[in-house]
Amino acid sequence: MARKSVTPTHKSINLALQGGGAHGAFAWGVLDRLLEDGRLSFEGISGTSAGSMNAVVLVHGLIIGGREGARAALAKFWRAISDAGQRYSLVRAMPWDRLKGDHWNNDNSLSFQAFKAMMNAFSPAQLNPTNFNPLRDILVEQVDFAQINTHQAHKLFLSATNVQTGNVRVFQNHEISADVVMASACLPFLYRAVEIGGHTYWDGGYMGNPALFPLFYCTDARDVLIVHINPIRRAGTPTTPHEIEDRVNEISFNSALIKELRAVAFVQKLIGDGWLKDEYRDQLKYVLIHSLRADDALSDLSAASKLYTDWSFLETLRDRGRDAATVWLDRHFNDVGVRQTVDLHAQFLDSGSEMRPFTPAKAAKLPKPRKPLKPLVPQMPLVIKGKALPKPSAKPTIRKRTATKAVKAGKSSS
Repeated sequence: MARKSVTPTHKSINLALQGGGAHGAFAWGVLDRLLEDGRLSFEGISGTSAGSMNAVVLVHGLIIGGREGARAALAKFWRAISDAGQRYSLVRAMPWDRLKGDHWNNDNSLSFQAFKAMMNAFSPAQLNPTNFNPLRDILVEQVDFAQINTHQAHKLFLSATNVQTGNVRVFQNHEISADVVMASACLPFLYRAVEIGGHTYWDGGYMGNPALFPLFYCTDARDVLIVHINPIRRAGTPTTPHEIEDRVNEISFNSALIKELRAVAFVQKLIGDGWLKDEYRDQLKYVLIHSLRADDALSDLSAASKLYTDWSFLETLRDRGRDAATVWLDRHFNDVGVRQTVDLHAQFLDSGSEMRPFTPAKAAKLPKPRKPLKPLVPQMPLVIKGKALPKPSAKPTIRKRTATKAVKAGKSSS
């Protein structure tokens, strides 16, 4: 009698947390639901911008209080973000804006338009000469970075963009500080570049949102769950200035991730189709990609709402994240460790000729080489300074006597 396969009740995965300002509260909801469910543990966590903040608060909470400690730490952090926003944010809903149901989409509000005008006219150094940043103060107060530096059970990888080289810089546990998190979340039109070790950094989303490659090289878990914040696909074509700006923002902050997913698909093909020699197969990991997309959950939100930190809005995002995680667990928990739940080819590669199978053309038969042609002989005599020279023969010869005279002349002159 055949035995029924038993699905393990606990599995280990890697997390990849995107950034997206206040929309990071969506990822908070996802994490809260995964922690509540309890069947998944996290080996590696890669984060960028708001994803980096969620990552360090998550690990800090796990260190001090396990799963429930992590849930409490995330809730406390996002509540502090909302409180700070009410005190310091320049982008907030006016009383008449709140009459709308979606007052967080305040692209046309006076506060947001005034904020954009200031950002276009002044640099962060001019607007904020003391470099005051309440987000940093919240991190310093709530996260024990000294414990994270020596913690090994959960591997952190936080991405920032090197301003000078344009390359992504990935910081690991022993390097992580409040400044590293702020570098990962440093939008250049809002904050000054953050200097670390003689280099300056901007938001990691420009080069890795988030970076996936550390999860391939530095962890044992094969499964990677990407928690998206920026919708990848949207129906229709944007026409208004705000819609165009929002869509450009989404495309820009997804581009680095999509390129990495294309690379993953290529490596999977190398392994799956047997293109590698046996001695090299064990040197590559067949990664299983899972994706918790925000295309539907956050499609009704504009880029302006990423700056909106009203507590009711953050709670709405959290609840959407919890709902999305519940659906994902119901559909795909059994797939973890077994199969990939994202069709990378259909999602990210079905764009043109690269999807057509390569079939080398048959080598054409080349004609037999012809005999070398004789050099052409000019038919007209050459004329130099009015004197005609004889036609050169096909095989020019040197008169021996002339050469001998030249030699003798050389000897006599010496």
